[in-house]
Amino acid sequence: MGETAEEALKRMRMRSWRRGTKEMDLVLGPFADARLADLSGSALAEYDALLAENDQDLIQWVLGRSAPPARFAPLIARIAAHARERRLPGL
Repeated sequence: MGETAEEALKRMRMRSWRRGTKEMDLVLGPFADARLADLSGSALAEYDALLAENDQDLIQWVLGRSAPPARFAPLIARIAAHARERRLPGL
């Protein structure tokens, strides 16, 4: 039996807050808390795939220091905008 939508959201929230680097915890954790429930099914699937990416790559994409893969670009833009709204240093 697969996981329910609620279980998937809970898992993604947990993985967002427990990344391995504090910087990505502070970027992805609040984004997950505030926005995951509003994402479409396809956007949630992209976010889940994004969680498998390396933190060092993710932070470069969020900071705009390197371009993310095209499939993640819209999602990274949303995450970066959310971080800027929260006035995180460096964004």
